[in-house]
Amino acid sequence: MNSRLSIAAVSAVSLVALLGGTTVATARESDPAPKSCDGVRLTGELPAPAPGQAVSGQITIGADCRPERVSVQHGPASARSARTATAAGSATTAATAVGHQLRGWNEMYDCCNIRMTGLYSASSWDTANGRITTGGSTATQEWNREPWDAGWSLTSQNAKDDCVTDCAEVNSEAHADFAYQGVFDPTGDWYDNTHHSYVQLKADGTASCRFDVELRHTFVGWNWRYGCE
Repeated sequence: MNSRLSIAAVSAVSLVALLGGTTVATARESDPAPKSCDGVRLTGELPAPAPGQAVSGQITIGADCRPERVSVQHGPASARSARTATAAGSATTAATAVGHQLRGWNEMYDCCNIRMTGLYSASSWDTANGRITTGGSTATQEWNREPWDAGWSLTSQNAKDDCVTDCAEVNSEAHADFAYQGVFDPTGDWYDNTHHSYVQLKADGTASCRFDVELRHTFVGWNWRYGCE
């Protein structure tokens, strides 16, 4: 968030961005070049990469409140992924099964490249004989605080798996809602980021990740980053 920008210039926007597909946006603007956008929703979906690899996407809120999509990025998985996978794997073990791990992230950054809010998932599943013997995901959340006991706060979170043992597939979802009260809005009524994560784990060892974020208000230049590895 940039202190030079005014939150008074608000436009009503309905926005959906699909990575790898068509970007659709409609805006009813009282200002032809608004600095603030109202009611933004972004969606991205990614196939899980091969073991040891990562895939990610990024969407930036453009000058006209339309999403500016960056091409999908591929590369090696991070050291953090290896640590997360080891921790997640301890929850699901089977001596004769093949183990798989997946980490997902879904983060919102401001125009100064400060991460405001984030939702993360760590999935682990074991497969044998065409079934998932045990599997599931855990969710964690992170948010930015300001040094005077202000900033973003986690207001609610939940997560669930639709199956955890002897499954054809496991569908995991997690949700987290964050509110802001601080130097950019002392009332606490202006900003609210709600993150969603959906992971599908399959018996053949493959997986897919889908992410959504809903923003009550957002400035031009905010960017959403998401991916899995």
